Amino acid sequence: MKTKVFLICGKICSGKSTYAEKLAKNHHAVLLSADEIMLAIFGQDAGENHDLYMKKLQKYLFQKSLEITASGINVVLDFGFWTKQERKAVKDFFLAKNISLELHYLDISHTEWKKRLSKRNMEVLQKKSNAYFVDDGLKKKCDELFETPDPEEIDKWIKM
Repeated sequence: MKTKVFLICGKICSGKSTYAEKLAKNHHAVLLSADEIMLAIFGQDAGENHDLYMKKLQKYLFQKSLEITASGINVVLDFGFWTKQERKAVKDFFLAKNISLELHYLDISHTEWKKRLSKRNMEVLQKKSNAYFVDDGLKKKCDELFETPDPEEIDKWIKM
C-alpha cells in the first residue's frame, strides 16, 4: 500500500486541527502540527520571529514526513497553506519524491470565522485552550495573506 500525505488548508481558526485529528485517525496517519510545536516551545511569545521560526519548523517537518512515509505510515500536515505559492511548493516537494498527496480545504464563511475567533480567544484567555490568541493584528494578517484556493488546487473541498 502506498503512503500518502494529507495537506490541510484553511484560515486560522477554521477547524483545521480538529479536522486533521479525525483525518489522521481515519487514515492511520501521523499528525504533524507546526502550531502545536510552536506553542509548546514558545507559547504566545515567539513575537516578531514567529514567521522565521515557523518557516524553519515547516521545513523540518517536511523532511520528517519523508522519514515517516518511507516507513509506510501516512502523514497529515496541519499547517494552513495560506498562499497559492506555498501550496504549489509543498505539492512540488512531495510529488518530486513520488509521494502521493491530497489537499483538503476547509472553507468557512466570514460570519462563522468571526464567531470561532471570538470563542477561541475567550477560551485562550480563560486558559481552557492552548491555541494562538488571535488579536486584531493576526486577524488582519490572515485576511491579507490568505488566498482562497482555486478548485483545481484542491482534492477535497469541505464547507464548514
